[in-house]
Amino acid sequence: MRISFLLHNGYHYGGTIRTTFTLAEELAKRHEVEIVSVFRHRDRPFLGLPAGVTLRHLVDVRKDSPGYDGDHPDHHRPAEVFPRGDGRWKQYSALTDARIGDHLRGVEADVLVGTRPGLNVQLVRQARRGPVLVGQEHLILDGHTFRLRRDIGHEYALLDAVTTVTEADARAYRRLKLPGVRVESVPNSVPAPSAPPADPAVRTVVAAGRLTRVKRYDLLIDAFAEVAADHPDWRLRIYGSGDAAQNLKGPLTRQIEERGLTGQVFLMGSANPLEPELAKGSIAAVTSQRESFGMTIVEAMRCGLPVVSTDCPHGPGEIIEHGVDGFLVPVDDTAAFARALRRLVEDDGLRASAARAALDASERFDPVRIAARHEALWGELVERGAGRRTHGQGRAALHTATGRAIDAVYDLKARVGRLVRRFR
Repeated sequence: MRISFLLHNGYHYGGTIRTTFTLAEELAKRHEVEIVSVFRHRDRPFLGLPAGVTLRHLVDVRKDSPGYDGDHPDHHRPAEVFPRGDGRWKQYSALTDARIGDHLRGVEADVLVGTRPGLNVQLVRQARRGPVLVGQEHLILDGHTFRLRRDIGHEYALLDAVTTVTEADARAYRRLKLPGVRVESVPNSVPAPSAPPADPAVRTVVAAGRLTRVKRYDLLIDAFAEVAADHPDWRLRIYGSGDAAQNLKGPLTRQIEERGLTGQVFLMGSANPLEPELAKGSIAAVTSQRESFGMTIVEAMRCGLPVVSTDCPHGPGEIIEHGVDGFLVPVDDTAAFARALRRLVEDDGLRASAARAALDASERFDPVRIAARHEALWGELVERGAGRRTHGQGRAALHTATGRAIDAVYDLKARVGRLVRRFR
């Protein structure tokens, strides 16, 4: 098959980019695969180029590049095809509308894969007939704006398939009752780490992820404090950095000092690659209030670590087998999290057996297995000739026009609101 992925920015870093690169590299062993990045902001991909995969871009935003598009007049005009409900809308423009449209109408592929809802909507609006159209969901349906969910409910009817990373999210998409659209859950893939498996005898708990409130590292520190009081030889390492909006390094540092955990709890900053750092621990901890999948859980398990995680919606409950390769605890329950940590800290045999179980269970996320699931679905659709179904085109066109009219009302309402606030 000829497979073409459409990605927001393949030169940056992030979970969607990483899992797309991993999948593309495995598929390229048997198929012709390209990744088309809407934007290019640096000379080389941050994550490196996947072996056997062609990577190209549509809009160059490197100021020192001879192909710099930042001065193009259409770069400063708002996008009309890319949907406004997508959180990245302000980065898109009339130029991206045109460049993506030209690409979609001219690409020679058996399967076209969009990797975020805004791009999936644009696939429907601009792709020619022929290729199988697949929309990937790397987050969750319920986490999108009303505007974007409206576009998804109306226009995804012209996709051939939607794939989610959890079965819970697949159920949410099936409730939309998109006529004739295959909705399948296929989790993200994680390669086997190059580092040796973790040593269960090591007395270190590890956690990883951005320093944001949703990760509840404050809860993790409090839970660890309850365990560390009886086990001062244990350590907690938290990997990740914050962002401008939610820079929690300062508050977390103060919390560590106030709990008397200096020398036991460490904010390690970012690590790339992460796996060698995870392998230095013997227990992984995830205290998130919500996850779209739980990539860190799988990465830790692939390193041979049992995981204590909150049983938050979408992800952990589909990855961890409670009491076997880790523990699931209620969200925002410090005492329950501390109890689960304590069980693994105080029982060397349980920790070792859970580590072995985690390593074995994580093999189901190997890129070979995950790529085979995508291949089976896409191959079936290609064989069936499912590309660009026509029965819903009129309906989708009507909803596209309606959506743009509603967007215009939203914009007018916003302008009126700004004027009212200005003259108060």
